[in-house]
Amino acid sequence: MQLNCGIVGLPNVGKSTIFSALTSAPAESANYPFCTIEPNVGIVEVPDKRLGMISELITPQKIIPAVVEFVDIAGLVKGASKGEGLGNKFLGHIRQVGAIIHVVRCFDDDDIVHVNGVVDPASDIEIIGIELALADLETVLKRQENLVKQMKSHDKKISDKAKAADPILKQIANALEEGRPARSVELDKIQKELISDLHLITMKQQLYCCNVNEDGLDSDNEYVKKVKALAQKDDSQVVVISGKLESEIADLDSQEEKNEFLEAAGLEESGLDQLIRTGYDMLGLNTYFTAGEKEVRAWTFPKGCKAPQAAGIIHTDFERGFIKAESYHCTDLFEYKSELKLKEAGKIRLEGKDYQVLDGDVLNFRFNV
Repeated sequence: MQLNCGIVGLPNVGKSTIFSALTSAPAESANYPFCTIEPNVGIVEVPDKRLGMISELITPQKIIPAVVEFVDIAGLVKGASKGEGLGNKFLGHIRQVGAIIHVVRCFDDDDIVHVNGVVDPASDIEIIGIELALADLETVLKRQENLVKQMKSHDKKISDKAKAADPILKQIANALEEGRPARSVELDKIQKELISDLHLITMKQQLYCCNVNEDGLDSDNEYVKKVKALAQKDDSQVVVISGKLESEIADLDSQEEKNEFLEAAGLEESGLDQLIRTGYDMLGLNTYFTAGEKEVRAWTFPKGCKAPQAAGIIHTDFERGFIKAESYHCTDLFEYKSELKLKEAGKIRLEGKDYQVLDGDVLNFRFNV
């Protein structure tokens, strides 16, 4: 279960500004390329209104939200796949994350130098896409060379695995050569597992984050329109935020001040909240809750997880000695207002080992070790 999103893009598009706002911790930022060399890492709380709503009804001593990690990776440039601009090092950082947030500059500002001299989101996206595809293509071609030897191996397990991987790599190589990401190739779970050790960058889910100026959040931003059109072809999501505005919000001391700021700006929520939730979803993550007088806590689990594995996220003993999961959905709690009334209405269930946990479940695990 990967819990991190990598923030990538060309230099000077606002990656570090957005990262600092996300984590409320200053990342190195300056008006020149390669300001960020080693990646900055921040742990970010996942905004979830359900956690507060549960806490109002259960009244715990402590509230603990789910978290996700964001990694601010240095700006890539044309030629990164060949080592330009410390590209090999930066590409290695991208391979370690679970999903990619591609920040695209969608604002004009003569005081902030664009690495290519002109603001052009389509060109910026193409540069990053080509460099990531070329890096993956090199990885795939190297593996194909090794497969030739492995397919001749006297060890049947090695030869069979190599023969099964060969057609998959050919499909991916063809896609990359055509400028398409590896994720565009339709593969089943077994096929993906056969090549998972390659850590292909373009196999990861990607989100475009359009960084606009404060007056560019409306739907008439031409730069944003171009990004959305490209994202539709790429089957990627788009989030539009103003890094400058978000950094101003992050600097405010209280949630009340932040809410007042958002209201004055005509925004229902922070763009960063949307970015965090979308990144969390891209990683294939859901949330279940535990609730009691001591604490109400959000727990992160991979989509499709069954009850014993979800219990193991709290402690391995919970999974090893799993008996049952006492379960209800948070929406039922919001309707009935108390666990006592949930019991009276027959809304609290006992689920076994085959129960697939749902996003928003409130669970109490029974176990014995």
